[in-house]
Amino acid sequence: MKKLSVILFFLSLIMISISCGSKSFNEASSTNEASSTNEASSTNEVAIGNQVWMTENLNVDKFQNGDPIPEAKTDEEWMRAGEKEQPAWCYYENDPFNGTKYGKLYNWYAVKDPRGLAPKGFYIPSDSEWTILTDYLGGTTSGTKMKSNKGWNQNGNGTNSSGFSGLPGGSRSSTGTFYFVGEFGYWWSFSEYATADATYRTLGYRFAYLSNTYNKKAHGHSVRCLKD
Repeated sequence: MKKLSVILFFLSLIMISISCGSKSFNEASSTNEASSTNEASSTNEVAIGNQVWMTENLNVDKFQNGDPIPEAKTDEEWMRAGEKEQPAWCYYENDPFNGTKYGKLYNWYAVKDPRGLAPKGFYIPSDSEWTILTDYLGGTTSGTKMKSNKGWNQNGNGTNSSGFSGLPGGSRSSTGTFYFVGEFGYWWSFSEYATADATYRTLGYRFAYLSNTYNKKAHGHSVRCLKD
């Protein structure tokens, strides 16, 4: 009888352990699911003039309607998405750790997708809306006011007096090559430049301004959003 009681005692311990393990897994799954939604926190925004900007780069993996945005982990997947003019995102060097700091890099096909890349209540700025920002911040000195006051290599930090908190998240070429993290930050605009090109803005460690140029839509840049 004593032997049977001991056996039952150990069986009860095993059942408790299994139950706790299952609960922990369910809680983790719930947390992961919540972190991969297309939502924005109202605390991560700043008013600059008459505009309200996000203070972080976009880091969503779903469109506004809930459809997943494909992740391109390999050079081949990234190139294929560009060639087929399909949306894609990646982390810099495919490292999730970079995502926690810099957000995701998106090709322009994700930016322009009608399902909506920007979270509800926000939208991706046009080239002219980026110009409104730089004009308000002083034009040639706007970059210094937009760059974060830490995180830039080669003494390239700014003052961040605007609250924009621009970080050097680097970029990805249309062929999959990653470049310039720590030295340059690139942000898409919603404005098309040509059939295969779209406009974007750049902050650099050596420059006091926000430059304006265009690139292949198959490149990967960061995204900032404006509030509706």
